[in-house]
Amino acid sequence: MTADAPTILATSMGFAFRDRNEIDYDPGPIFSHAFELARASARPKVCFIGTATGDAVTDIATFYAAFAAHDVQASHLALFAMPNVEDVRGHLLSQDVIWVGGGSTANLLAVWRVHGLDRILRECWESRVVLGGVSAGSICWHESGTTDSFGRQLAPLTNGLGFLPYSNGVHYDAEKRRRPLFHDLIGNGTFGAGYATDNGVGIHYRGTEFVEAVADRPGVYAYRVERGSDGTVSETRIPPRLL
Repeated sequence: MTADAPTILATSMGFAFRDRNEIDYDPGPIFSHAFELARASARPKVCFIGTATGDAVTDIATFYAAFAAHDVQASHLALFAMPNVEDVRGHLLSQDVIWVGGGSTANLLAVWRVHGLDRILRECWESRVVLGGVSAGSICWHESGTTDSFGRQLAPLTNGLGFLPYSNGVHYDAEKRRRPLFHDLIGNGTFGAGYATDNGVGIHYRGTEFVEAVADRPGVYAYRVERGSDGTVSETRIPPRLL
């Protein structure tokens, strides 16, 4: 089955450490939530896309290792050096959930567009495959967002896929520079109104409408940030539902 409407989970969350001293992860609760929204079968299909890190082998291996003990049909789509799946469109449309990893949002968007993945993913979304992701895998679905794709200094990115008609700020609580830059870009009109997430928080969109914020830990929030008619920027804190 598929979700009852086009669905996106745009997050600053994903996998959880099994052991803080090891590179060893479990799927965080956002994945179970995604499978529920997808109305998936007993063995849900989830495909990982790691374009944002150049399809790094370590990221792909970590994804498979995290799901190894779970009754899930896990797969991945790599585009470097060539697609690892012969029928990319067919493979992605057959999934319950597509999860996009973090990394360089700018590079992800450029490579996707070369391969026509932007059009395929829109078809998946419209066909009610649940789309989700963390960091770059959150920003990409929006019109715009702040990114470190071009260097250590955060910069605006304004050529997102635009499935969601908002700007997006990720890891909002991780560095002091993220909040003021997001405010400045909305205030000066570079970005439209948008949503931001602290680490551990995700936003559920049904179609293009905000449904709720969810979290995998207490004490973190989502935010609605918008420019008023007088040019001032307001930020509304949104308490998330703990998964």
